[in-house]
Amino acid sequence: MSKIINENLIKLNLEADTREEVICELAKLIHSEGRLVSYQDYINEVFDREKKTSTGIGLGIAIPHGKCSAVKTPAVAFGRKKEGIKWDSMDGEPVKIVFLLAVPSDGESCNEHLRILAAISRRLLYEDFIEKLNTIESEKEIVELLQSVI
Repeated sequence: MSKIINENLIKLNLEADTREEVICELAKLIHSEGRLVSYQDYINEVFDREKKTSTGIGLGIAIPHGKCSAVKTPAVAFGRKKEGIKWDSMDGEPVKIVFLLAVPSDGESCNEHLRILAAISRRLLYEDFIEKLNTIESEKEIVELLQSVI
């Protein structure tokens, strides 16, 4: 997990006001960590995925993701916006927590997004886990919490 997420991939106070801006803001974190071959190709893949079906899963959470050749190494970026963002979620509620996944489309890491999605999804069944994601105020503590999951 330490290879997939670190404190530089956490943004506890997202500046973005739209779903597209959130994806771009978190993708820039992934790009700045040297995980992408092409920032633009990656976000285009994530946007295409969002057009097919919203990644807003409900409970104030979205898990947008891109699996493409523009990704060098797997990464998860975590963002939070306490006011929430309109996301066309399954439950119609605004999104406050976003996990942005970046996974290569080939090689041994190509199925990593399924493992990551499954691990995160299992923990999201627990209200106390969601509460921690909403209230923890340090990037280090978020990383530690997520390392215990993935």
